[in-house]
Amino acid sequence: MSFLHDLRIAVRSLWCVRALWLTVALTLALGIGANAAIFSVVRAVLLRPLANRDEDRLLYLRQSAPGLGETNATFSVPEIQDIGSKLKTIEELGTFSEMDFTVEGLGTPREIPAGVVDGHYFEVMGLKPILGRLLGPSDDGPNAAGAIVLTYHFWRTSLKSDPSVLGKQVRLESGMGARSATVVGVLQPSVPYPVATEIIANVVTSPHHLSATMVTGREHRMTEVFARLAPGATVDDARAELRTVYGAMVAAHPEVYRPEDHYRIDVTRMHEQINARANGILWILFAASGLLFVIASSNVANLVLARTVRRESELAVRLALGASTRAIRRALLAEGLVLCGSGAIAAVLLAIPMVNVLGRYAARFSVRANDLTLDFSLVWFGVALALAAAIFLALIPRLPSPNGAQGGLSARGVRATGGSSRRLRIFAVTQITASFLLLAGACVLMKTLFVLEEIRPPFDSANVLAINLPVLSYGKTPQQVSEFYREVLRRVGALPGVEHASSGFSAPWRDDRGLNIAFTFATQGARRTDGQDFRAKFRSVSPGFFDTFGVPIAAGRDFNDGDKDGSERVVIISQSLANLLYPGQDPLNRRLWWTDGVMKFIGISMEPRRIIAVVPDFDDENIIPSAAMTIYQPIQQEGWNGRLFVRAHADPYTLVPAISRTIHEMSSDQPVEKASTLGDVRAEVLTPDKLNAIVFGGFAAVALLISVVGVAGVLAFSVSSRTREFGIRMALGAQRHNILTNVLVEGLVMAVIGVSAGVVLGFGLALLAGKYVTELHQPGALAFVASAFTILAAAVIAAAVPAARAANVNAVEALRAD
Repeated sequence: MSFLHDLRIAVRSLWCVRALWLTVALTLALGIGANAAIFSVVRAVLLRPLANRDEDRLLYLRQSAPGLGETNATFSVPEIQDIGSKLKTIEELGTFSEMDFTVEGLGTPREIPAGVVDGHYFEVMGLKPILGRLLGPSDDGPNAAGAIVLTYHFWRTSLKSDPSVLGKQVRLESGMGARSATVVGVLQPSVPYPVATEIIANVVTSPHHLSATMVTGREHRMTEVFARLAPGATVDDARAELRTVYGAMVAAHPEVYRPEDHYRIDVTRMHEQINARANGILWILFAASGLLFVIASSNVANLVLARTVRRESELAVRLALGASTRAIRRALLAEGLVLCGSGAIAAVLLAIPMVNVLGRYAARFSVRANDLTLDFSLVWFGVALALAAAIFLALIPRLPSPNGAQGGLSARGVRATGGSSRRLRIFAVTQITASFLLLAGACVLMKTLFVLEEIRPPFDSANVLAINLPVLSYGKTPQQVSEFYREVLRRVGALPGVEHASSGFSAPWRDDRGLNIAFTFATQGARRTDGQDFRAKFRSVSPGFFDTFGVPIAAGRDFNDGDKDGSERVVIISQSLANLLYPGQDPLNRRLWWTDGVMKFIGISMEPRRIIAVVPDFDDENIIPSAAMTIYQPIQQEGWNGRLFVRAHADPYTLVPAISRTIHEMSSDQPVEKASTLGDVRAEVLTPDKLNAIVFGGFAAVALLISVVGVAGVLAFSVSSRTREFGIRMALGAQRHNILTNVLVEGLVMAVIGVSAGVVLGFGLALLAGKYVTELHQPGALAFVASAFTILAAAVIAAAVPAARAANVNAVEALRAD
């Protein structure tokens, strides 16, 4: 008899138990498919080599000042010169500064993220062009012509891979002025770091980078530094040398690097730095998929082994009629291959769409997750595991003896050996333990998301529209630019449906680059007891800004049109800052002045300014509001525009066409971009937390469902094997509720054992993971209690059907059947 014939028989046999076949196939599909999809993401994001040449020699430098709360600070030009001129273990340094340029000449003018680099950057990064050339040392210096390189993603998506873009002249607008530049090349596909850029320009395109404040200001830090290891040097060698050189620089400038600020430098491989944000979450997700695979495998083993035990009488008959043990094993193997093979095929079909979904999820944490495809290496590994499982399930079960007293021809019912029953219970307990761990993790994420969703911001976010309105200064004086924004506010504020309109230089939550910097200042009549300087965030806003956001003035007055350049300098401070400076006193009319050296580099005066008002804390940086140490200055005196805020009477989005039309009537080239309510901006910031909760919650739900099936299967098998026992007990006077309780308790005991093991493992894994993933939220008692209650309730539900079946055993029929 051929094995093909065995396969046909197996298909017919399994068709009679279609529920079992479908359950096993779906369980394997979920286990293998989820792991294949997640491994595709992990491999693409964390393990795949970078496109950069000799990536193992590519380094990322960073400095920090824990005393100032700076964990990953950029560098200033003098610092880079001091460090780079004395290194032997590092071959070359390349620099990158994040910028936003408004680009005119590549389609509709718009503001795009960009980078300003020196002539060594591309050589250090080990990248090459796919079109034209890259920037080099000849593009450095104030007399060089403006030149830009397009990133591959921007060229392909925004310019439709147009090769004629080479040689095009464009104008780049930044806060400090406009410069012209020529498109000289298109960069090969590569990971954009430290930010997702669309163009990369040479230094001359940024007037600010050529200014004396940028070139000589040691505290003016806005440049990322990359390095390439010298041949034969190691990362440890470079780290040791950098710390020595950096220590000498710190000692030479005590006025900048104060001992209490604890300035230090470190270096890491570029590959590790790029993966830093995605590393923890993806490995945890991979571990979750591993738990799901354990649950799926245990469930398949449970179902198939239980069916094999139930078939002892059938197998004994076949053996008695002359079938060889080898033929029986081959038939079991055929059934196992059909079961596991169909599961493997379903896994491939499931993994393809799943990897697309998970790729979009992972793209929130790493740009390397874009354009992912299924990695078939793990699919084939899963298929191989499925085939191995089929062989295991064919060879492991003990075949009955045709002449044996137990399970042979004399056995009319199903007999389960103690070993079979124990194995099934062990598999079920394993499923429950793994399900508990996934549920506890999902509970932590859902609780975190619930807390974030419930916390309300300290200002109106539903009815306020934030619009990017980048400065276009070409051919305009600063006064004309300022007048343009004033006229925008006047005209937009007069539109029907607009309640208030104002402007500033940053939108809450969205413009994070400009929100988290604090500067030192001094103030009249206040001094810190520890001798440290006062520090506060800086914001420039227009009159009516606080009315737009629904934030009342606690004391004093708002800015007005009289607070302009040439008039008395004034500020408004936050309530927390007022309490710190003047506890129990009136801060109005006191004077403060900036002392931070950076201020002179960004064009902010150190002159004293009078406090004219106090406003409630306006934390525009954090989703969970904290004490806001903020100083607000009138935008007509100092600062920058670029963001328009509109408070609407009704739906803010209905105003967008009218706002855009009004602004374009004033200037047809003016970009009007990213119109969004602050509520939607906040929701976008929360998206990674939502995705975490959804993904882990989905894993937990699937795991729980499989575990319920597993527990129900074990108890159904137990009830089938104990039919005669239940019949005897009922014949001797046992009540149906006693039998029902007995089976329910059996399921509950398995759940309690699984939950107990899960609690122990959960605490241990949480402590272990916390050492490597610092941002991990540790599970609290509520997560464990909620998960345990869910598991125990599910176990009772799973046990209900077999328990009801046991309670309805007919004692006479049960005894007669045996």
